Amino acid sequence: MDILRLSLKNIIARPLSAVLSLVLLTVGVGIISLLLQVNQHVRHQMDNNLSGIDMVVGAKGSPLQLILSAVYHVDMPTGNIPLAEAEKLSRHPLIASGIPLAYGDSFEGYRIVGTNYDYPKNYDAQTASGTLWKHPFEVTVGATVAANLQLKPGDTFTGTHGLSEGGEGHEDHPYKVAGIFSYTHSVLDNLILTSLESVWEAHNEDDHRHHENENHKEEADPEITAMLLSFRNPLGMVQLPRLVNERTSMQAAVPAYELNRLFGLMGVGIDTINAIAIAIIAIAGLSMFISLWNALKDRKYEMALMRTYGASRWQVVWVVLQEALLLTWIGFACGLLFSRVGLSILSSHTQASYHYELSGWQFLPEEWVLLFIATGIGLVAAFIPAIQTFYINISKTLADA
Repeated sequence: MDILRLSLKNIIARPLSAVLSLVLLTVGVGIISLLLQVNQHVRHQMDNNLSGIDMVVGAKGSPLQLILSAVYHVDMPTGNIPLAEAEKLSRHPLIASGIPLAYGDSFEGYRIVGTNYDYPKNYDAQTASGTLWKHPFEVTVGATVAANLQLKPGDTFTGTHGLSEGGEGHEDHPYKVAGIFSYTHSVLDNLILTSLESVWEAHNEDDHRHHENENHKEEADPEITAMLLSFRNPLGMVQLPRLVNERTSMQAAVPAYELNRLFGLMGVGIDTINAIAIAIIAIAGLSMFISLWNALKDRKYEMALMRTYGASRWQVVWVVLQEALLLTWIGFACGLLFSRVGLSILSSHTQASYHYELSGWQFLPEEWVLLFIATGIGLVAAFIPAIQTFYINISKTLADA
C-alpha cells in the first residue's frame, strides 16, 4: 500500500481546508523565520563593526546617536570636539589607542571620513588595488563604494557638504582615488577614507570665506567629529566614561552598553511579534485538526474497507498522521521561502538607505527549533483523529454505510 500517495490524494481532495492550513502555517513560520534572520544579520553587523572599540568620545548629545554615527555611520553626528582635548584623553594611562574621525561630507551618499592609518588597520583592511592615501585630497575607497560607483585608482570626484546626496559641492577641492580596499564585511566597505588634513582644508576654505565676509581673521583650532578608543584593561571601562562626562566638554559613550539598551528596547516589540506568529501557527494547527476530523467522518467507510482488505490499525493511523506531517512540512518550506523573499526586500531598503546589506540564505540553528515546534503542533492536531481511526469499529461502520 502506497501510504504517501494516499495521503497526498486525501489532501488534494480537500483543497480549501488544505490551502487555509498552509497559508496560516506559511505566515506564522515566515514571520518568525524573518525575525530570526534579521536579528542574526543585525547582531553580526554590529559585532563585526565594533572590532576593538571600547568607548567613543564626541560632542555632547545622545550617546546612542554618537555610537550610531561614529561606529556604524547610519546617523547624524552630535557635533565636533577639539582635537587637542581628544588627544590629551588618548594619552591617558588606561587608554591603549585612539583613532580620530572627522566627517561631514559625502559623495553620492557615501561618507568621506578623515582619519589615520589606524582606522583601516583596526578592520584588518588590505588594498585590493592602488595604495592608501598619502597626500591631502587623496582617498582610499571601500570595496562596496568602488563597486557601486565604478571607481578605480586615478579617478577624481568632488565631495558635497552633508552626509546625504544633494549638498553643496566642494568644487575647489577634488579628491583623487589612490586605492581600493578589499572587502572587510564591515562598515569600512561603505566609506571613503582620506586624511584629517583633507577634511580640515576643505572646510577651512569655506570658513575663511565666511569669516572674511564677517571681517574675522582668527584661525580656528582643529576639530574632529569623534574619537574611537580602546582600553588597556577593564579598569578603563569603570573610570573613564564618568571622568570624560563630568570633567571635559566631551561626551563618552560605551558601545556595548548602548547596544544592549537598544536591543532591550527592540526586544519588547520582537517578542510581541513572535507571540503573534506563534498564535498564528497554533491557529493553523486548529485548522488542521478540524480538517482531519471532518475528513475522518467522511472517510470512515473507506478506512473500514482498508482494514477488511488487510491494512493494519497502525497503517490507517499512519495515513492520518502523514497527512498532518505533509501539510506541516509543506507549510514550513513555504514559510522559509516567505522569510527569504522578505529578507531580500528588506535588504534592498537598508542598502538604499544605509548601505547595509542583509544577504544570505543560511539555515539558522533556531530554525531547526521552529521546525520541531511546527511538527509538534501538526502531530497534536492529528492526535485525536488518529485515535479515532485506531479504534474504528469495522463491522458497525460497514453496516451503517
